[in-house]
Amino acid sequence: MAGKRMAAALQTVDRGALYSVGDAVELVKSNAKAKFDETIDISVNLGVDPKYADQMVRGVCNLPSGTGRTVRVAVFARDAKADEAREAGAEIVGAEDLMEKVQGGFMDFDRVIATPDMMAIVGRLGKVLGPRGLMPNPKVGTVTPNVAQAVKDSMGGAVEFRVEKAGIVHAGIGKASFSNEDLEKNVNAFVSALLKAKPSGAKGTFVKKITLSSSMGPGVQLNVNETIASVS
Repeated sequence: MAGKRMAAALQTVDRGALYSVGDAVELVKSNAKAKFDETIDISVNLGVDPKYADQMVRGVCNLPSGTGRTVRVAVFARDAKADEAREAGAEIVGAEDLMEKVQGGFMDFDRVIATPDMMAIVGRLGKVLGPRGLMPNPKVGTVTPNVAQAVKDSMGGAVEFRVEKAGIVHAGIGKASFSNEDLEKNVNAFVSALLKAKPSGAKGTFVKKITLSSSMGPGVQLNVNETIASVS
């Protein structure tokens, strides 16, 4: 059944065409026919080689329409900062006790935030958090004294992005149940954040290809120049 659905969906997409954001969103939504609320993904091919430090692309984007998913946040903080994190909505908060839980295999969270003074403790978890992309980093706002705001941002629609070895950035930018307008806002916000994260070592064309897709649907290519012009 899934194979037939994909075959039918492919018939609706002109593989050689470049779509506007609005048309791409409408097409991707129309092909999201699974029994669950499919995630809408964006995939961007960049003209960088991330093995060079000056071509690494990394950042965070606050999606104006949210992500549509529940984000579980773990916060490393003490005393008043720990209280601030809890008041902001974080349920997993601690210091050495949380470190020991994680070392023991506890990984029931999607993002890690830490106050600067906690990094000596968090650093011991590098081999556990690093491979999963969960290590806090000041460049994306997850190492900060303002833990309350970081928790609110994470739970409200902040998505981190980091270029992969092949020069591609992936992110979920909403759900198929979102309105077309909300998805368009999120696409534009993500592309804008990506452009702002352009590294100093990037030469030539920075954004080569942008594709939208749903969890179970085919990819739809955006018109890169038109998309960039609309957010610049």
